[in-house]
Amino acid sequence: MSQGRRGIWNGRGKQMHRLILAYLLLLASPCMSFLPNFWSRVLTLSWDSYTHQYITEQAIINVTMETLTCSKKQGNQAEDWQTRLGRGFWRAVGEVVKSNAAMDFLSSTRSDPVYHFDSERVDSAMLMLRQFWAQTLLSVQAKEYQSARHSLGQLFHSLQDFYSHSNWVEMGQRSIYLHLLQPEKPAIPVAEEHTPTCLECFSTTCRNNLVPKLTSTQQNFQLLTTGYFGTFPQKPNGKCSHGGILDSSRHMGAKGGINKDSTSPLFSPHHYLHVEAATLATEATLTVLRDLRDTVGPKTFLRLFSMRQAPALVFVIDTTGSMFEEITAARLRAHSIIQSRAASTEQPGTYVLVPFHDPAVGPVYETDDPNQFMQHMENLMALGGGDEPEMCLSAIQLALTQSPPLSEIFVFTDASPKDFHLFDAVKALTLEKQSKVTFLLTKDPNYTTESRKRRRRKKRSREPLSPDRFSLYSALSSMSGGLTIFTTNSDIHKVSAIVEDNTASDKVTILHVESAQGLMTSHTFRVDSSVKNITLHVTGILIESVLTDPLGQSQSLLSDQGPLAEVEHFEGLYRICLLHPLQPGQWKITATSDGPLTFKVIGDSTVDFLYYFAAVTNDTHPGLARMEGSPIAGLSAFLVLAVTGLAPDEEASFSHVTLLGPEGEKFQEVRLKASSSSSSSSLYSVEELVGWVDSVPRAPFYVCLTGQDSRGNKLERVSTEMVQPTHVQIQVLSAPHLVPGHSTVVNFDILNHGPARLFNLTAGDDRGYLHSNGPHSFHVAEQRSFRAQVDLHIPATAQAGVTVTLTLTVRALDSQDSNYAVTYLSVVPLDLDMSPPSCFVAERQTTCPSACNDSTWTVSLVVSDRGHSGLSTLLLQKGEGILTSLHNPPPREDSLEEDQPSPKQQNVHKDKTRSGDQHQQIRIKKGDPPLNLSEWVLDSSEPLWLSYTSCCCSAQAELLIWDLAGNMKRCHIISSQQSQQENRSTEISGSGQIRLLGILLFGLLWSSLS
Repeated sequence: MSQGRRGIWNGRGKQMHRLILAYLLLLASPCMSFLPNFWSRVLTLSWDSYTHQYITEQAIINVTMETLTCSKKQGNQAEDWQTRLGRGFWRAVGEVVKSNAAMDFLSSTRSDPVYHFDSERVDSAMLMLRQFWAQTLLSVQAKEYQSARHSLGQLFHSLQDFYSHSNWVEMGQRSIYLHLLQPEKPAIPVAEEHTPTCLECFSTTCRNNLVPKLTSTQQNFQLLTTGYFGTFPQKPNGKCSHGGILDSSRHMGAKGGINKDSTSPLFSPHHYLHVEAATLATEATLTVLRDLRDTVGPKTFLRLFSMRQAPALVFVIDTTGSMFEEITAARLRAHSIIQSRAASTEQPGTYVLVPFHDPAVGPVYETDDPNQFMQHMENLMALGGGDEPEMCLSAIQLALTQSPPLSEIFVFTDASPKDFHLFDAVKALTLEKQSKVTFLLTKDPNYTTESRKRRRRKKRSREPLSPDRFSLYSALSSMSGGLTIFTTNSDIHKVSAIVEDNTASDKVTILHVESAQGLMTSHTFRVDSSVKNITLHVTGILIESVLTDPLGQSQSLLSDQGPLAEVEHFEGLYRICLLHPLQPGQWKITATSDGPLTFKVIGDSTVDFLYYFAAVTNDTHPGLARMEGSPIAGLSAFLVLAVTGLAPDEEASFSHVTLLGPEGEKFQEVRLKASSSSSSSSLYSVEELVGWVDSVPRAPFYVCLTGQDSRGNKLERVSTEMVQPTHVQIQVLSAPHLVPGHSTVVNFDILNHGPARLFNLTAGDDRGYLHSNGPHSFHVAEQRSFRAQVDLHIPATAQAGVTVTLTLTVRALDSQDSNYAVTYLSVVPLDLDMSPPSCFVAERQTTCPSACNDSTWTVSLVVSDRGHSGLSTLLLQKGEGILTSLHNPPPREDSLEEDQPSPKQQNVHKDKTRSGDQHQQIRIKKGDPPLNLSEWVLDSSEPLWLSYTSCCCSAQAELLIWDLAGNMKRCHIISSQQSQQENRSTEISGSGQIRLLGILLFGLLWSSLS
């Protein structure tokens, strides 16, 4: 570890001066790519520019809707899908966008020309692109979807930059460059180091400043170049610059630049070609997504983006001998939830079970199959143990790493935590994943028990257990938006109904407040027209409580029945269900108790929101950089929100957010404005809003969004998690790949926004690869930073594609200040296979007359693996003909005339023939499932002969071939007549087969400019 020398801007002075200063700093800093996000348009005054964020979001939405619409299983429910791109989907899309934008903000990537196709580093950038693609496939195959979204965002950033930073558009190209991700596709050479590429340009707009041969449309005379940027690497004389007022190399010969990042001539000398570059970047992004969908399959693709997926069901269960009733209750709720989801059109959710006692934790059981999960629950037994404490936090940590974001985690136990040192790490994972943790505790916190260990001794004694021993549970549930319920074995079956209340789809939080003192409290919540089935959970002991509706009608909550709600009271929990019809407007609840209370109101609604805090960057790119971890108390920040789930025809407006304390006290009101990336498209509904927080509160707070629905009723939503302001930050500087059998380091900075003091740093990972977990103590001066690193050793047996979750937590020794960083590191083999299979035409037999019905055409293909993985799978994606696969070269056309498969042969017709040596022959057609070639090919590294025969009326077909590494080849098969019509010299196109943007997508893109 080394002491940093940099100071941290102390944030003193007037807020407006800060904003102006940040903007002036941006004018003195470089800019290297398509603008990162919506705020970049504001800073560069280019309101109609396409950003990385917009291009990425539009492409994901387009391919997701295309996948849903083409799904046979859901049929005509596409209109319903359009209104249900909810919180889970936008969280997943946000992870891709965040990773994309981070390429412009992270110190390890923002100035490296390889990540941005700058300085003619084209070959290195292409290799990196292919590595990102291979890593994405590895992660998806391992079901590590967060890691896959991260590498996908990185891939998109560099891919999109190519079209903005190169002379591809200037060469007159109107289709994407297939060679970027397809090494077998034709390549255009890159200009040599000493080859001049640009002419002098002395104005902000540079026209015709490329050397003529770099704008040639003749394929044999074309050369690629990309602009040099800044002072490293040094720009040779006569080379093109990136250009714009933020690029210092623009003053060196040749002066000017060629970037098309924006529509502003101040920032982009080739601004007049921005739309063409953005269109190609969008088309390239769409192509990658379609190839990814075809490679992993539609269901996995939709799961990658959490689309139409039931909420995860995550149980953490104490299996000591006293837990029989709790395990039985968990089984009951799991069975009920699975039964209720059986008729749902949603994809099956994730089911996670983590058993624990002392000292064992796990093993974790994760599945998408509800029947397998139920079988595992049935096998769970309560045996042994019995003495407090237990390894509960270790089990929660394991559940968090194995479950998807936005999960609801339910902990059944009667014991306090033994592993309390893990609290900060568990807190970090909970906040990062925005998951909620609810504890169902079947023990009185004031209970005294006789230690079982001591009972084995001659002298027996009764040990009082501290009433505070469950305080970490209460803190974790409060911070995450869950509950801590103290109940009894006799009531646990009924109390566990809370599991079903919270794991139904489209649950939103309308109110979440806590009362620490036994006083009379009063709280209000609003019901709007989009909310259905409202449930109120109250934990604690009520002495008196009254619920009042917007019309003034009241009901005591100590009564089971009344005009407003049905009330169930169990030990430790009041479950209150409002009766229909729900009255829109402001409801009120008053309560008196002799102890702490927690009120939580939830309802069914698709309208919800996501948010993050951000700061204006002043390093290399204009934009808003997301703050990782908790925000800094006392400093200003932007608050960015995305409102999700609005129906296309639903009118709603959002005016402000209120930062609320734990007991509902108002800290600050933040006015909201719509960002330039908000869309009114009929295909989806998301509204992005931004607000300026003058000073982040110093105490924990919730974010409450306020708006108005289409009927004029106030609309309120509350964040599930509680924001924890602090005075210390962790910034991870690098997230390297993990190679089996090798060691690596992760570098990070600790930034102290408070006085000089000592800190403890603790590191943890879920695979045990860290050399040392800590804690490590170090001193950081006032408003200074400290640079450090952690070392990981990856065993040679590490499985490719798995994700290592690295959690870093820092805590001040003189206060409660703490913060965290969570980084996902992927295991990638050193000899990663990035080469897709190949296919080429060996023979063509066709004579199609004008009357096509009575004739056929045949094409013989040779398929082989160009890498070292071997062939894996074959699928006929398009075409009305029959594909025949043989081990040996196929017989001539006249011997291919065989009967069509019978109706009973629904999948693949297998026909064994004998001709000298026995070999197998298969026949597949469009609609058949993917064929596993290992069943037919003895050696998958050997070439495979294929023959495709079709009626002359169907002149095209498309074949998809995968290798064992997941690389895909898209083979386009056409008849000779079709080939002649298209004047093409090759019959096979790769996985980058160009798909022109449809009228619908063009309308989407154009609407943002109008």
